[in-house]
Amino acid sequence: MAARNLTRRQFVTTTLTIGAGSVLLGKTGLGLPAESKDSFADPFQVVTLGKSGLKSTLLGMGTGFSGYNRSSNITRAGVAESIIRQAYEKGIRFFDCADSYGTHPFTAAALKGVPRESYTLSSKIWVAPGGIPETERPDADVVIDRFRKELKTDYLDLLQIHCMTDAHWTDNQKKQMDILENMKVKKIIRALGVSVHSLDAMETCVGNPWVDVVHVRINPFGEVMDKSDPANVIPVIAKLHKEGKGIIGMKLIGNGNFKNNSEKIDASLKYVLGLGTVDMIIVGFELPEQIDNYIGRVRRVLL
Repeated sequence: MAARNLTRRQFVTTTLTIGAGSVLLGKTGLGLPAESKDSFADPFQVVTLGKSGLKSTLLGMGTGFSGYNRSSNITRAGVAESIIRQAYEKGIRFFDCADSYGTHPFTAAALKGVPRESYTLSSKIWVAPGGIPETERPDADVVIDRFRKELKTDYLDLLQIHCMTDAHWTDNQKKQMDILENMKVKKIIRALGVSVHSLDAMETCVGNPWVDVVHVRINPFGEVMDKSDPANVIPVIAKLHKEGKGIIGMKLIGNGNFKNNSEKIDASLKYVLGLGTVDMIIVGFELPEQIDNYIGRVRRVLL
């Protein structure tokens, strides 16, 4: 499917009319400069994630490219702390972690001394076999207590169940969902959600009040997506967005499969940001220069 070619005026109109989705907000609380008339060309514009109440920059950082067994490319390369810190210093205010990525301690070190309210912190619990070293899967409250120690924080902005593929995941994970809901009531977690890796699992989120925010795999090429034809995925994302669920776009670069193809990267950014149903996007930076590169790319596609 070809990428949508929106003019700046069309993009602005779409964004302003989608209700609870990517609504431009004041920068107060995220340590960013005041808005300007050109803020829709700004990757650091502050958006809300649906009705969750969470705020983030449009462009966020994923810390788990090629993440498994508590490691990722940036931890294996020994650059996790420096890349996360540089992303913050450049203006990015959303950091996506997970137990399987092993990036909690590096994120804590990178953001040491930074006001906690100035960034949005997301993590994910792993409940399937494999993926992390231990074979046992403690209940979510035990796991989240460990997360908070590793991240050196009293609370998590967003906690998700990682990599759900089963249409019945809400039945299978009911116990953990109830525990997490109780932690949300106690304000240990601000919002809950799921990272989906199948269209069936995504469709299960529709109409589910437990789900505040969903990570969705989306790009115009169907690369490493829940269906090879994006036309099958887009209507479900639109339903979730219409319900007021926050939508985080991931795999825009096809899990890195076209990271060296500049035309495809730009086409994907333009396509996803032009949908009007994706609140924010995350990119897994591996090198400092990639941060500036993507900041510039997002600015260009929004003009």
